[in-house]
Amino acid sequence: MSRPTGQVPAVTRPTGQLTAITAEQLEELPFAPAPLQDLLRLFVKAVRAHQMYLPNNPVYRGAIDAARAAFAPVWAHTDDFALTFSETEIRWFGVPVMAEATKSADSLPWTFFKDGIREVSFRRGFEQEELAKMFDILQRARNAPPEEDDLLTMLWEADFTHLRYRYVDLGAELVAPLEGEPRGAGGSDGAEAPTPDAVRAAIRAEATRPSVVNMQDFDATLHFLDEHELDYLRREIGREYAGDLRQNVVSVLLDIWEAQPAPPIREEISGIIETMLLLMLASGELRSVAYLLAESRVAADRGVSVTPEQRQRVGQIPDHLSNEGPLGQLLQALDETADQPPAEELATLFGELRPVALGTALAWIPRLRNAVVRTMVESAAERLAAAHSGELVTLIQSAHPVVSAEAVRRSAAMKLTAAVPALSRVLGDGPPAARSSAVAALTAIDTAGAMQALERAVDDTDREVRLAAVKALLARKHRGAFARLEQKVKDREIRSLDLTERMAFFEAYGALCGEGGVAFLDGLLNGKGMFGKREDSEMRACAAIALGRVGSKKATESLHKSADERDVVVRNAVQRALRGGAT
Repeated sequence: MSRPTGQVPAVTRPTGQLTAITAEQLEELPFAPAPLQDLLRLFVKAVRAHQMYLPNNPVYRGAIDAARAAFAPVWAHTDDFALTFSETEIRWFGVPVMAEATKSADSLPWTFFKDGIREVSFRRGFEQEELAKMFDILQRARNAPPEEDDLLTMLWEADFTHLRYRYVDLGAELVAPLEGEPRGAGGSDGAEAPTPDAVRAAIRAEATRPSVVNMQDFDATLHFLDEHELDYLRREIGREYAGDLRQNVVSVLLDIWEAQPAPPIREEISGIIETMLLLMLASGELRSVAYLLAESRVAADRGVSVTPEQRQRVGQIPDHLSNEGPLGQLLQALDETADQPPAEELATLFGELRPVALGTALAWIPRLRNAVVRTMVESAAERLAAAHSGELVTLIQSAHPVVSAEAVRRSAAMKLTAAVPALSRVLGDGPPAARSSAVAALTAIDTAGAMQALERAVDDTDREVRLAAVKALLARKHRGAFARLEQKVKDREIRSLDLTERMAFFEAYGALCGEGGVAFLDGLLNGKGMFGKREDSEMRACAAIALGRVGSKKATESLHKSADERDVVVRNAVQRALRGGAT
């Protein structure tokens, strides 16, 4: 697989350094700046956590709670405070309380300054009601392309109650001074503003200078681009902007990992890729995540002089997503969000899941409310179960009841013969609901081993389990169960069962006993006791149903003996048996 190559841009991490304050500056402040500096430090950490983690992540919750708690020491001194922003500093009463080394996208001062915001005032209550809203806005502003709204517009749309801000209009030629600055007709120095005509004349004069390039001079010359060449450039520029930069970065990093065998280089790149995986998951870039997972496997196999430890670390990158924690967070986020990724992206991502993800997927399937996500997870579970049946068999005996039930259901759908031993163990010591599911799965698998496991269910303590097992044995006419059925119908305890269950046992016995059981059944239907007393009506009706299942000549003769029976229950059962209607 060929990947685009290119230079890897150096990543400059924001420093967020707290600046030192002199004794003279400290005397001019209303209170010591330490609480405010701590607040800014924790605020920056919370902004990063908001970008990197999902809301239900412990790191995310800890950072947000810490930032919210940091407001309390400040409110102990004042009910409001104002911060001013320059390109690299945050100031309070003119004293710098935080500085950044560079003007990067991760710099908090630069984020406000570049969009024209020069001062932000916070009032008591902001941290409880509007702090989360501010984190959302900062993340949107940092990720927004140039054509979308800037930070100033987002703040205006948010309509804060406990936050105020002052700004300058970056689009105006003449900037109105901020409150507290010297005011003049044209600027902070009080100079008179030039007229629009004067500005236009200055621009025209500047354009006529020899050192200024005017594109009109090149139009229609021999060296100017033809129209088809311009179209080609436009298409290529559009293609470049439409491409996924994240995938290009992943490709470049993995190319370096493959070609550079030095352990420090590979260790650093492995850490960067793992961080990128978390960031792309948090931002919903599922196609890029799937690309990273697939390419990491290729790099592990294709790298030069790869040690077993290096191959294991890179090869385990897809396992991070398949583990219970990250995969559970991803499924919860997909289920709750209204802005669903395209279905093909979900399919591509779930196609990269490892066998260890099967248990988490089975646990989430009944909980998912989004139909698209549920369908994708079910497809992924079916694929994993088909490719790794051993993992599915292991999950049948999972301590998680939902996982176990889903594993049993899927083993039944797959008619998985290898699942019979595990299902037998569930049938022996599982709860009633699990035992009923195991009976259904063994019935669907329908092998000799499955039927042997069902024989033991005839003596189960739960009525539904016994009834389902007997019906399954009857449907398949499994002769191996005859001994258990004969013991059951001849035991006096059968009289304590309800009529439906007794009929099921007798019907199964009649289907398996053949001519050898007619004498016993005839004795129940037509025989009399020592004092001329017959069996109760229900037992005689059960015997009639069983004789109908035998269907032999002797069985039919036995039925005719009671064809005119005065007892309605017995007579109806006999007529039904004679018509061959027993089921």
